[in-house]
Amino acid sequence: MRKACKQRLAHHLASRDMLISLFVGIQGSGQGKQNICLHDRHGEIQIKRQKTKHMDWKLEGSAQKTDSHLLQEQEVILEDTGEDSISESFQLLQIDVECEHREVETLPTGSATWCSKNVQRKQRHWEKIVAAKKSKRKQEKERRKANRVENSGICPQHSKRFLRSLTKERLLEAKHSGPRLCIDLSMTNHMSKKELSRLAGQIRRLYGSNKKADRPFWIYLTGFTTDSSLYEECLRMNDGFSSYLLDITEEDCFSLFPLETLVYLTPDSEHALEDIDLNKVYILGGLVDESIQKKVTFQKAQEHSVKTARLPIQEYMVRCQNGKNYHSEILAINQVFDILSTYFETQNWPEALKKGVSSRKGYVLQNSVE
Repeated sequence: MRKACKQRLAHHLASRDMLISLFVGIQGSGQGKQNICLHDRHGEIQIKRQKTKHMDWKLEGSAQKTDSHLLQEQEVILEDTGEDSISESFQLLQIDVECEHREVETLPTGSATWCSKNVQRKQRHWEKIVAAKKSKRKQEKERRKANRVENSGICPQHSKRFLRSLTKERLLEAKHSGPRLCIDLSMTNHMSKKELSRLAGQIRRLYGSNKKADRPFWIYLTGFTTDSSLYEECLRMNDGFSSYLLDITEEDCFSLFPLETLVYLTPDSEHALEDIDLNKVYILGGLVDESIQKKVTFQKAQEHSVKTARLPIQEYMVRCQNGKNYHSEILAINQVFDILSTYFETQNWPEALKKGVSSRKGYVLQNSVE
């Protein structure tokens, strides 16, 4: 009795394995004639299935390392199960397979799911950084909006077009009634390319400061030819240089204006500049000389019998000790212009000199020492 039960259990397990393999073979094949391979532990049996009115199963094949007794038992098991039991088993297997497919489809397909923990940690860190940047931009936007609301009555916001038109109006007004400043560019022939680049940068900064000023100067670039190396450098370094609101001329400053109206600003002069006269034309030497040749602009002014003046650095500032023991009153043209522009608006030399003369020149205001 016990032996018979064991045999039935073995036959049942064998039939189940064959049904599973049979179903998998049917799922992977097309319509028409279908070849299904059944695998068991004893060998391989090939089954040919044909679509007919009644489901017919033919077993053709060969078994390796099996005897005829086991093959007959498997055939009997298939016949005993019948069409109904086979179809029910297929339905059950179909349900199981569909459930597995649904589980696979519901799994996320993102690359982060299949990455290592280190990559996932970096991804989370990057997401935090992006979120922080978005939050910071939002806060900054809200802060600017709040400032606009608070200062709406004090400083109303204007469009860029309106501000450009306002700047243009101030500059054109300075051309007729404002102070005049001339940049003498007739000494650039012996300057190196590096010195020309530095001079072009100083012209750009000077023009930018003049645009921002409430009371701007009208600027002349004299001795300036369009085929010179300096002009090419200005076009290369200064965006919109060709549309600057200033006068560019090839004439020398000494022939362009009456000599009695000219004042050449040079650090070698004995006379300190006391005030800015609207009837005068102030000249700055457009010279960047790394070798520091002394009295070049002063001698040029004397040749044309033109008055000279220097900034009142000695009158309002004193020398301070520094590591290099360096003291110089030679300033770039944009620094000199900042001093002149600030004084013209404030009428205060100490405040103007503080803005234009840095401590690296070795000078400080007298009040700061006391």
